[in-house]
Amino acid sequence: MDTMLEGWTEPEQAVAREAFDRAYSRAVDQLVATVRARAVELSSADSVWQLHDFLSIERHTIEGRFDFRLDGILFVFASLVKESLLQIDELAGLDAEKLAKIAAMSRF
Repeated sequence: MDTMLEGWTEPEQAVAREAFDRAYSRAVDQLVATVRARAVELSSADSVWQLHDFLSIERHTIEGRFDFRLDGILFVFASLVKESLLQIDELAGLDAEKLAKIAAMSRF
């Protein structure tokens, strides 16, 4: 793994990385579907620039959201659960306390 989560067991890190990668893939799939739908509606230079602006914002959002570091990983997972990019059961294997924190934070 590129980034190790200090204080997390190796099995927890494997679960976390797999869930993180799965959510990232879902976010990218959603973006691709949106871009395809918008691309068929392109009819002018202005609509091309609007698509460009949309993509710039989405890139910034995705890059900011998907940060696999210890200092914020529970918040990241809570956000992904809240946005339906991840289900809490996909984090099975994490310590019960971590799961409880993620579940609680995802409600806000």
